[in-house]
Amino acid sequence: LTVLLCSTVTICQVFFYKGELHLIPLSEPHEQECDLSAPTPTISQALTLLSTRSEEFLAAEPIRTAVYKRISGYPEKIQASFHRAHCYLPAGIVAVLRQRPSLVAAAVQAFYLRDPADLRACRSFQTFPPDERVMTVVTFTKCLYAQLVQQKFVADRRSGYTLPLPSHPQYKAYELGMKLAHGFEILCSKCSKVSPNSKRNVLRGPLWERFLSSLKEKNYFKGQMEGSAQYVELLHMAEDYFQQSVTKPESSVEVSPGDEILTLLQATTIDLKEFEREAASLPPEDDDSWLEITPDDLDQMLKEARNESLPSANEDEQKYDLEAVAESMKAFVSKVSTHEGAEMPWSSDESHVTFDVDSFTKALDRILGADSEELDSDDLDEEEEFDFLDEDDEDLDAENQREDQKESPNELIGSLKSYMNEMDRELAHTNVGKSFTASSVNATTSQSAGPDSGAEDTELTPVDVDMNLVANLLQSYSAQSGLAGPASNILQSMGVCLPNNADHIGSNN
Repeated sequence: LTVLLCSTVTICQVFFYKGELHLIPLSEPHEQECDLSAPTPTISQALTLLSTRSEEFLAAEPIRTAVYKRISGYPEKIQASFHRAHCYLPAGIVAVLRQRPSLVAAAVQAFYLRDPADLRACRSFQTFPPDERVMTVVTFTKCLYAQLVQQKFVADRRSGYTLPLPSHPQYKAYELGMKLAHGFEILCSKCSKVSPNSKRNVLRGPLWERFLSSLKEKNYFKGQMEGSAQYVELLHMAEDYFQQSVTKPESSVEVSPGDEILTLLQATTIDLKEFEREAASLPPEDDDSWLEITPDDLDQMLKEARNESLPSANEDEQKYDLEAVAESMKAFVSKVSTHEGAEMPWSSDESHVTFDVDSFTKALDRILGADSEELDSDDLDEEEEFDFLDEDDEDLDAENQREDQKESPNELIGSLKSYMNEMDRELAHTNVGKSFTASSVNATTSQSAGPDSGAEDTELTPVDVDMNLVANLLQSYSAQSGLAGPASNILQSMGVCLPNNADHIGSNN
């Protein structure tokens, strides 16, 4: 809210009134200086303002949208962020987590941010030795679980924490328990040790006596005889509550997680047999497949973060037009090509480039001085190497060159077409033509003509250029198997992005 309100108000009270976010400012934005000594409205005064002038304090739309995006779906959404996993832990940690499940966060962070000095305390494990371990279910947040699972860690041999083979069905539970035990041991090593007599000293004071007599007056023990099993159990619960809640230090210094863990250990009775009985009927742990995401899932998450919708594979495949591939190729070929590559003709007013061969040759002669007198010995040696050429061939080339210079452009085009037709007729007798897809209209016409039609017309049946182009590109693209290749590089350079091969993905799955 501080970032969103930097240009609106400086200090304010935040209320949700009738489902809408309201901000009651302490200083108005037009004031030059903020009076921090101004009294803050009390709760009753603020509620009076909201009931009488709520529309004046309604938060701006961007602020409400940002806040609602963060809190939408809660508190139901909290359960979706939890992950329950089996862990093989010391009985002391199991007892501590029964009373303070939130301490798992501090333990995971201590393990995640460990340093060599922290690991020195994990060589002997004075607080949580590995001798008495039981299987239990620990509730993590998904973030904490991912931090614990993704870190590779090998325990010190002196610690006594050994792991089974990776093929063991409970290997993950052993590994998680080992990492979590290191986190709890690190927390306890950083705090001041609690005296064994601290609980007994606290429960001797007059405050405890008054608290116990108050419980008896309110029939807390339900008429149970002193010394009975149920009376002792209720008494231990009362002692734990008094130790944790009533005797909290009055100072503002926050109690460290390690101190809290040691205090709970002193005030808690550990029943190992009860833990073992519960371990025999544990509920199944949650599936952690959410740890692995595919590139498509990542793209979907990024799209959702940008408030964009990513079409599904089927929709993308149905909407895609294969004719766009052929049209893009035609447009690419028709672009103007220069020494920098194919370029779009941005303006039709641009004049065409003219090239004068004679002027260019004369300019080169002036620059290089390519006169016969100025040729060095190397040039003469190179000329001698070509003396073996036949003079008749030189005369023939010169004569052909003169004839080509006399031909007009139309004659050259006609000659080229005749060469192409001759090549088509020669290739018609081979199997090359069978590798192309013929035009459907021409193929139907040739079939209806029957055997009386000429052999030459059948041999020179036109092919569907667009169909062959698209088919060849798709075949090459499919052979890439999702990797980079010539087809994808060519299409991407033309701005064409093909959808994923759904058939190929389905076969792999």
